[in-house]
Amino acid sequence: MKSISLAIVGATGVVGRKFLEVLEERDIPIHELVLFASARSEGLTIPYRGKDYQVVALTEENIKKYPTDYALFSAGGSVSLKFAPIFASQKTVVIDNSSAFRMDPEVPLVVPEVNPEDVFKHHYIIANPNCSTIQAVVVLKPLHEAYQIKRVVISTYQAVSGAGSLGISDLENQLPNGETEKFPYQIIGNVIPHIDVFMENGNTKEEEKMIFEMKKIMHSPDLKISATAVRVPVVNGHSESINIEFLKPVEIKDVFEILEQSKGVIVYDNPEQSIYPMPILAADQDEVFVGRIRRDTTVDHGINCFVVADNLRKGAATNAIQILQLLIDKPI
Repeated sequence: MKSISLAIVGATGVVGRKFLEVLEERDIPIHELVLFASARSEGLTIPYRGKDYQVVALTEENIKKYPTDYALFSAGGSVSLKFAPIFASQKTVVIDNSSAFRMDPEVPLVVPEVNPEDVFKHHYIIANPNCSTIQAVVVLKPLHEAYQIKRVVISTYQAVSGAGSLGISDLENQLPNGETEKFPYQIIGNVIPHIDVFMENGNTKEEEKMIFEMKKIMHSPDLKISATAVRVPVVNGHSESINIEFLKPVEIKDVFEILEQSKGVIVYDNPEQSIYPMPILAADQDEVFVGRIRRDTTVDHGINCFVVADNLRKGAATNAIQILQLLIDKPI
């Protein structure tokens, strides 16, 4: 693997710091590292591999002053829309963690275990999918190849870290009078069926994103998907209850075998011994855990399962860095 120059945009945020953690764990060879953040963070120092790096303000001038091969973005959609094209104009390949480019038909939306070939269709911008989408498609894709999915009904139980540092603060530092910084209601002792804004059709934008992204990544525009996204009082780790209806007959033992052989998936399923996926199990792991696999007897060819992953790692930083590794191994 060749050595690269790399920029991280949003380096002081929750995912930005997770980028650095995963880069070090995977021993990505970096000969130049530039950490960008907002002007208020300029001058802060962040350690990486025994060296302190000073944060640089994200401006067009500084982007051109510090050219790099690649840029990992996790600073919100408006920042990505403004600054990612500037990086791209310098032939820096941007891997963006926001929703800014996910629906753009010209921008690849990539989960390396599912559609790695799409990464090489980029025009210097690649989108990292929604955290809930990533863990779902890692499980759905091999089953779709085997049985052809007709319909998916998915309910998410999403951790507060998916909403960033303010979401974590709402859970860990709930004010006595019930005031919140991020969520519309207190999250302690509560669940909130409301992530992002509501759309005219009654779905939230989070649910719409999941539906669109799953179809795009799996190259299945006609796939029927229904989603409900819920915020739960868990710091880290998204969970999903997924009901899948297939066009072909399915045997549960074969589902186990397919998933056990699937890249990036850990089957964790033995109800008699209380073995099933949970957020505390997936913490700091890069794999997607699946369990509670059982037949849905209300349809001819259906199953239920429960899927859990670390939303800051596989749901964000790790997936982006896996994309980066694909590019480094086979640059275009």
